[in-house]
Amino acid sequence: MLDRRALLAALLAGGLPLAGQAQFRLQRWPAGTPAPALPSADIQGGEHRLAALRGRVVLVNFWATWCGPCKEEMPTLQTLAELEGERIAVLAVNSRERPATVRRYLAATQLKLPVLLDPRGEATRAWQIEAFPTTILIDTSGQPRQVVTGAVDWTGQDAARWIDALGGRRA
Repeated sequence: MLDRRALLAALLAGGLPLAGQAQFRLQRWPAGTPAPALPSADIQGGEHRLAALRGRVVLVNFWATWCGPCKEEMPTLQTLAELEGERIAVLAVNSRERPATVRRYLAATQLKLPVLLDPRGEATRAWQIEAFPTTILIDTSGQPRQVVTGAVDWTGQDAARWIDALGGRRA
């Protein structure tokens, strides 16, 4: 159990939600700013390029295995990807961790999302990620539109509205 100082520090750092408050912050992506590069190979052996994903809504989730809120939202990202199939692409970018650590986590959780490795944090810096989890929402034309910082239920109503606005729902 956390002691009072640790709990207060976690609350002030945004690591635990306060009662009645949302666990996330939604912001617009800076207008006219293109998407930086991402690592293209995933830990599972697949290749992913943002340009090849045009026509689909893309969620790029920056996370780490030590991040509690990341672990909370990962199952909902997995469920979203499974439910939406080819219409939405979910890419999980693991930041600054060794591949062996990430592989152990994936095996333990049975997570099947494509996980791109960013062991030196280069992509994390290029995307200006300051906290985990952070998810960038990219529209069907390939333009980043929103930045969501904090844990989200990606199967919930908030996420559905954001995805609808990006052109990600069936007609």
